[in-house]
Amino acid sequence: MRVAVVVPCFDEALTVGGVVDGVRAALPGAQVHVVDNASSDATAAVATAHGAVVHREPRPGKGHAVRRAFEDVDADVYVLIDGDGTYDAAAAGALVDLLLAGGHDVVVGTRRPASATAHRPGHAAGNRALNGLVNGLFGTGYTDMLSGYRVMSRAFVASFPARSAGFEVETEMAVHAAVGGFSSVEVPLGFTDRPAGSVSKLRTVRDGLRIAACAVRLRGSRRAGTSAPGRSPVR
Repeated sequence: MRVAVVVPCFDEALTVGGVVDGVRAALPGAQVHVVDNASSDATAAVATAHGAVVHREPRPGKGHAVRRAFEDVDADVYVLIDGDGTYDAAAAGALVDLLLAGGHDVVVGTRRPASATAHRPGHAAGNRALNGLVNGLFGTGYTDMLSGYRVMSRAFVASFPARSAGFEVETEMAVHAAVGGFSSVEVPLGFTDRPAGSVSKLRTVRDGLRIAACAVRLRGSRRAGTSAPGRSPVR
């Protein structure tokens, strides 16, 4: 059973080392792949020093970074985790076990903030609105589809079209799981503040509008018959 951990990063030199160490401790047999998404800092050097395999993606945008990883990395199970140090890397082993034991294709680690400042108010409100939009369009039951922490089966990754360029990629994954009939489950996990000096790359209004437009576009594609039929299995 080959487990690959994928860590997309843009200027995360301050935190990526801790993320790599955390997932390596949680999944000793896994290979960690850091996708350096046109960083201007020492992200790649830090990742290499901590034992990760570094892939370069010059096109800016998380969607491009995820696509690069899925093209370059061959595994039976994929763990996708942001490199900002806010997610509980130690939970990776339990998430993989749940995927395998439960026969799931996707396990999403939903964010439960450890402090009042861990999730910015604008981001939290936007997240709720976008989950509501997707749930309304596709009849799903997502509570945190935009989480940057998820475990996926080989079948899911192999079928995922990965057309998005930016932060819309999580929405594309959520919709693909729903309309493709993949078994998906959400698990609440702790979510912490970024350390001092670490800055979020998400722009609430700009990226929120892009994510909403992505959801509407995917709904239109499904109506046109270009997406596989299915139902949301999220529970």
